[in-house]
Amino acid sequence: MSFELPPYDCFLLVSFGGPEGQEDVMPFLENVLRGKRVPRERMLEVAEHYKKFGGVSPINDQNRALLRVIKDEFERVGVDLPIYWGNRNWDPLLPDTIRQMRDDGRKRAIAFFTSMYSCYSGCRQYRENIIAAREQVGPDAPLIEKVRMGFNHPKFIEVMTANLRESIETLGNTAEQSVVLFTAHSIPVSMSSNCDYEKQLRETCRLVAESCGVSQWDLVYQSRSGPPQQPWLEPDICDTIKARDDQQKLESVIVVPIGFISDHMEVMFDLDEEAAEVCEERGIRMHRTRTAGIETGFVEMISDLVQERVEGRENRPAVGGLGAWHDVCPEDCCLYTPQRPPAAGGSPPPGRPVSD
Repeated sequence: MSFELPPYDCFLLVSFGGPEGQEDVMPFLENVLRGKRVPRERMLEVAEHYKKFGGVSPINDQNRALLRVIKDEFERVGVDLPIYWGNRNWDPLLPDTIRQMRDDGRKRAIAFFTSMYSCYSGCRQYRENIIAAREQVGPDAPLIEKVRMGFNHPKFIEVMTANLRESIETLGNTAEQSVVLFTAHSIPVSMSSNCDYEKQLRETCRLVAESCGVSQWDLVYQSRSGPPQQPWLEPDICDTIKARDDQQKLESVIVVPIGFISDHMEVMFDLDEEAAEVCEERGIRMHRTRTAGIETGFVEMISDLVQERVEGRENRPAVGGLGAWHDVCPEDCCLYTPQRPPAAGGSPPPGRPVSD
């Protein structure tokens, strides 16, 4: 007995979510941190970060803007898919969005996650969220599959290369003179050991740095939130700036938030305020590059990844040494603990890659 999948009939943007006002901040953070061993004082510290921005996360308006330009790009290239948006932690929540998709008669969605690298929190957890949401909606919930990770897609590399070149020119440096710190969200070492997060990040950093002719670069981390005794990926960006300046006086530094696709809270507070303050105290000129955001090349990349799946294209562009990532994640992909459910992996449609 064979089972024929229905065609893709909609697109789903899957993201983290964020508060829309001061009264949302604590309920939002409780959603984010539920089941995690994060000290309450750290939660209150993060709440203060949101308070400085009126309790409003910038990620929401950035996703709304991204949805608008994706719609325009789909129309330009002839991708006829209605667009939906669902979040992990705040409205519009995934169960509500998937329920609406079901009510609209949708049967099978292709999804893009607003994270570019493979790890539990950036990929597998979203897949688990989707599974749980579909179970809430019931047996008529649409099937949902994700596009592959785009960390080494040529259009993403081109966008980030252009943004780094812009920062080099703004500081008046040559590429050879520039000290570049690529930064990404830190994750627990126990999570990192079961995924390709660091490998993918380093490949993206290398590709962008080489494209710009930059030789002095490092990958650093930011925004850790776990208990102090739990090892997380290091070095921290602020610690790195201080150490580098102590060793050899820094005149300037370029910070590239390579791990983030838009200017959300971790970028605007942890980099534009905390890292910038460290640099100011030490007389270091700092320039933070733009994120991919809604730049044309990035939106075209999303469209390309969607068309790969919708049309079953064999040409899957990727640059560097890692190749195009798998379309469908293996059952053990990005496991945080062995107890995680295998349902977040799966079997691919015929002919689609399931491993790298």
